[in-house]
Amino acid sequence: MSQPQESQSTESRRGFLQAGGVVAAGAVAVNSLPISRAAHTFSSDEIKIGLVGCGGRGTGAALQALDTASDSNRLKLTAVADPFKFRIDGSLSAIQKKHAALVDLKDRTFVGVDAFKKVLESDVDMVILATPPGFRPMHFEAAIKAGKHVFMEKPVAVDAPGVRRVLEANKMAKEKKLAVGVGLQRRHESGYQATIQKLRDGAIGDIILTRAYWNMGDLWVRNREPQQSELEYQINNWYHFNWLSGDHICEQHIHNLDVINWLMDGYPVEAQGQGGRQVRTGKQYGQIYDHHFVEFTYENGTKLLSQCRQISGCWNEVKEYAHGSKGWCEINAGKIYDRDNKVIWTAPANEQGHAKEHVDLFASIRKGEIPNEGDYGAYSTMTSIMGRMATYTGKKLSWKDCLNSKVSLANTDAMDDFSDEAPLKPDDDGRYWVPQPGQDPELIV
Repeated sequence: MSQPQESQSTESRRGFLQAGGVVAAGAVAVNSLPISRAAHTFSSDEIKIGLVGCGGRGTGAALQALDTASDSNRLKLTAVADPFKFRIDGSLSAIQKKHAALVDLKDRTFVGVDAFKKVLESDVDMVILATPPGFRPMHFEAAIKAGKHVFMEKPVAVDAPGVRRVLEANKMAKEKKLAVGVGLQRRHESGYQATIQKLRDGAIGDIILTRAYWNMGDLWVRNREPQQSELEYQINNWYHFNWLSGDHICEQHIHNLDVINWLMDGYPVEAQGQGGRQVRTGKQYGQIYDHHFVEFTYENGTKLLSQCRQISGCWNEVKEYAHGSKGWCEINAGKIYDRDNKVIWTAPANEQGHAKEHVDLFASIRKGEIPNEGDYGAYSTMTSIMGRMATYTGKKLSWKDCLNSKVSLANTDAMDDFSDEAPLKPDDDGRYWVPQPGQDPELIV
């Protein structure tokens, strides 16, 4: 269950930009050059970027990508799409305020549930996918089929069929020599990298136990507007519906779970847990839980104790720990302790990961490499989904059964407009179905 970050070589910088299409006339001779020389030759090629999903994270990702622009890394934002016009307007206001010279949209701003198709039909070289995660498998598959390189935010799916769809599309990405970046930015921070390597080298002996936390206060909620259709309301209030967010164990806690998967160089084989809606019980909160606790077990028997909670007034922590036979480690802080709790090693300070992941992505591209983070992005997403399945059902579940689950939370391919039917219906009181542990023994959600 190894999970190395894959990287493929391409014959030239121009070959990278045109991997999904026809190579321009005259490029053949250059493509025969050694990688280093060809990459240098095309280091000034402009990369046209499309943004699909103009909320806070999409705007942030676009800004962080454009922040890397330079004479040797020429970039331009040339197309954007979002279901909501007001989000496009807000996003472009922020982007143009900082990078006006790098925005060239003309008439390429597209509004609607299916607006992503127009971005993919344009001549962008790379797309940033940052809509609610429930749409990610469909958008990723479409982007790869269209021959576009991709940076996509995490999680990359909200259910097992979605994960499998991403894995299949990622095979296609490798075949087409398309770059794939995933927004699990801790893997790009030097402090994390040094700490993980130190632990793998045996700094605390055999790893016996790991812990991961994303405990915080309550999060935003967007109230229903009178004119909204049910589908429009759910997409606007996406965080609180499983078919869109996967619950906060997927949408947020995936970062911590990914760190432990990275350390363990694999994925849990079993999970059991509990959770519920203790405080956030109103109908405006859709159907997600406000707390989850999961015990994951890895193939070698090592346990991961995982907590995520969104309840104000409680103890908060967003960290990862590893405990071994010779000491323990606060992974996020890059501190290793001996058995007497004395600090014996400290990692270099972490960079701002959201920025560094884009720096690394474009640096790889300019070197003629084709980075691909799609597989570990999908498997860490599946880890968080497995945890949700365990808390929702109250069952002890295996990795194999969870990954092979046929339960799909929504058919996003059938959604073209806000007038389309929503996959989840409220009852007469405006409340939504909430999974009850032990009550749906055959349902894995």
